[in-house]
Amino acid sequence: MPVLQSIVHRLEPGSDSDRLVVSAASEVHPESTVMAELVAAISDAYNPKPKGWGAFAEGESASPLAGWLSAYLDAERDFADITRAIAERLAGLLEDRLSVGGYLVFDHSRRGEADSISLALVQQRQGIGIDAEQRAVPAAQLNLGQLTLAARINVSQWRSDSPGAQYVSFLKDRGGKKLAESLVELLGVEESIDAPSETRTLLKAFSDYVEQGDFDETASREKTDALVDYASEQLSRGEPITLDELSALVDEQQPKAFYEHIRHADYGLAAEIPPDKRTLNQFRRFTGRAAGVSISFDSHLLGSSVEYDEARERLIIKTLPSQLRDQLQQRQKGT
Repeated sequence: MPVLQSIVHRLEPGSDSDRLVVSAASEVHPESTVMAELVAAISDAYNPKPKGWGAFAEGESASPLAGWLSAYLDAERDFADITRAIAERLAGLLEDRLSVGGYLVFDHSRRGEADSISLALVQQRQGIGIDAEQRAVPAAQLNLGQLTLAARINVSQWRSDSPGAQYVSFLKDRGGKKLAESLVELLGVEESIDAPSETRTLLKAFSDYVEQGDFDETASREKTDALVDYASEQLSRGEPITLDELSALVDEQQPKAFYEHIRHADYGLAAEIPPDKRTLNQFRRFTGRAAGVSISFDSHLLGSSVEYDEARERLIIKTLPSQLRDQLQQRQKGT
């Protein structure tokens, strides 16, 4: 992930403690391995977290940020200049929402074939290190595990002007609701995709597809594994699920089959869906075999199509696979 430009500004409480003050770097950070590692570590911390997705708004909801970024990309303003302006605006929005300071890390990087510009507020914590005399000493560390304010703009997608593209993402954790509101105002973004809801709809579409296809247990498990593996990989890379790519992975013999199923059934899914980690973690299979009985079903069906009676140690299956139902009916007729 080549880092094209990067810079760090500091936010710190003012003397009256009612406002945040920006201590801006005068120039971009020199190219270095350590800075590249920091940008990569922030990206790794950012990718799996819950996020909001959208695009820059127009009209009254617009923010100057899109204009500043355009000026930078068109070589009309430099990176230090526009990030300083962003930091000043963010400091004003966070005055009554952030009681401690931190470092605003900005980077313009190339992720795969796409360029992106990211910002993240990273706070510092005290740790312990060893000095040159091999003595334990206090050592400050950046606390990437507590990342609560960050955003990323897919510049390539934005500048390509693709209809319906969702090229802005930002952290949207439950514990940082007010910070997320400040980010939305800073970015001037119209949120248009609910990642958990979209992921649930995709998984529902997949379950319907497997059920209607009447696949055997092995084929069903292979397709489920293909979906989960691909979605998890996209999540770790901070990239959306692309329906046509997923369709080809789910069924190599009929690479368009799942995609066509989604389109014909009108699930209302966009061509690209940001994966939600919590929702994906719920999409696992329960499997068991004993005394000639083999049972396997997706975990998200528990409580809806499948019920578990813990007291009696029984499973109640509300919807039988059509192939199994036909076999049972034939057996009944034959007796």
